Amino acid sequence: MTLNDLLDEAARRAPQGPALVTPEETLSFSELQRRVLFVAAGFSARGIGKNDAVAIVHRNSPVFVISYFALARLGAVAVPINFMVQKPDELAYMLNDCQAKGIVTQSEFLKGLRGAAAKARSVAMIWVSDPIADEKGERPREEPFSNLLQEPAALSYPQAQDQDTVAILYTSGTTGNPKGVMLTHRNLASNAVAGVKKLAIRPNDVQLALLPMFHIFGWTANVLVSLLARTKLVISPSITPPRPWLGLMAKHGVTMFSAVPQLFSILAKQATGLQGLVLRYWFFRKVRLAVSGAAPLSPVVLEAFEKNLRVPIVEGYGLTETAPIISVNPVEKRKPGSVGTMIDGVKVRIIDDQEHDLELGQEGEICVKGDNVMKGYYNLPQATREAFTTDGWFKTGDIGALDSEGYLYIRDRKKDMIIIKGLKVFSAQVESVMLEHPDVQEAALIGIPDEHGDETIKAFVVLKKGASTDKSGLMQFCRSKLDPYKRPRDIEIVEALPKNALQKVLKRALRQRELDKRTAAPPSSGPA
Repeated sequence: MTLNDLLDEAARRAPQGPALVTPEETLSFSELQRRVLFVAAGFSARGIGKNDAVAIVHRNSPVFVISYFALARLGAVAVPINFMVQKPDELAYMLNDCQAKGIVTQSEFLKGLRGAAAKARSVAMIWVSDPIADEKGERPREEPFSNLLQEPAALSYPQAQDQDTVAILYTSGTTGNPKGVMLTHRNLASNAVAGVKKLAIRPNDVQLALLPMFHIFGWTANVLVSLLARTKLVISPSITPPRPWLGLMAKHGVTMFSAVPQLFSILAKQATGLQGLVLRYWFFRKVRLAVSGAAPLSPVVLEAFEKNLRVPIVEGYGLTETAPIISVNPVEKRKPGSVGTMIDGVKVRIIDDQEHDLELGQEGEICVKGDNVMKGYYNLPQATREAFTTDGWFKTGDIGALDSEGYLYIRDRKKDMIIIKGLKVFSAQVESVMLEHPDVQEAALIGIPDEHGDETIKAFVVLKKGASTDKSGLMQFCRSKLDPYKRPRDIEIVEALPKNALQKVLKRALRQRELDKRTAAPPSSGPA
């Protein structure tokens, strides 16, 4: 099955059923298909064809979905990019790496994209979905997205194969440069099929697309699952402020709610007293199931959310490289602390550093095999080889264990990854930026869990002899060089970093030090 088959089947079997809903409009499945065909023709008329890459830097909207499926129809490659990445150099790296021929975006992101496009020779056009305010002068490389809908839709399209690459998603690498994860039609379609079955999606279910569509969790679990099941998807362009999407939940009777742990933590705390009654009996009145992913969910948050809102949460596990779903806790038999059992067609094994299988209950690296596993990293054959075992299993880089009933438990992250609101921040990337400061000798980053189950970034810095900068100066430097979600919230200047015999920084020791400081801190006293 390809994504084209998925859309065509939905349009054939439920032509007038509501597919995408926003405050401005409701698109039926047949209308969605019609617009996809028109935009595909528009792309084609402007030189986009098979295997060409087009970046999508856009908030959740029908434009995002239509662009993605129009590119799939042409045999082209969609490259969804995190719109929170605003630094032109990082954007330019991704655009150059995939040789993007165009960008679909909206006016609020144009500033950074113009700077990036100037450094990416392959970019011939930027399509903007909303009016550009107060613009002066001609910009020949920019065009209203609406122009793409003017071409006749009667085109002959190449027959897509399920092993064709349909998307490249960039995920930060430990060396600092983003890696392009190549996902095929089969990866995404098979994961959606298994997701519908595992979550027991019903014909009358209504999902809320609150998670960003550039993130593989939001794309597969919300967009593709809803399209496959031919159920309504209510679209929210942003998580903040919450009042608009809460209103959409109440108006359209959302039954399936997907979010990251931090949001569940906030909702659990707010769902008390009169406010809690309003949340439970109005905004969440029809929600039958909540799904948590992208980061570990605290058992304390799970218990508080379920107690206050009376909605069960199932926690899942996945990665961009696995399209993303690997496992989900069964609704009928959840195990606290576990990320559940594997979806259909996916196998997991636990190995040691020598790639030997470990016994049940033993902790080791989680490895995955299935139709959901990526094709590889774009233009990185060595990194692709290193990502798989010698017998072809994908190595997740996460440490976990399996129990006798096939439930998976995540123990730790092998890679030095920090999770900020469900988004990945690799410490090596931020450290390399901090080392650009002329006064910085060494830098090490760690993630510190906060009360919401999220993490905050703390940096430890060793200054060069005779350095004149201080914490304030380093914070200002980070603000000028890093996107907001990647910036350290605290910087501590130290004499030396703890290291092992091979001079590798022991981040475990830094994390333990912070934990010890918290434990030793006296409780704050309230008013007498």
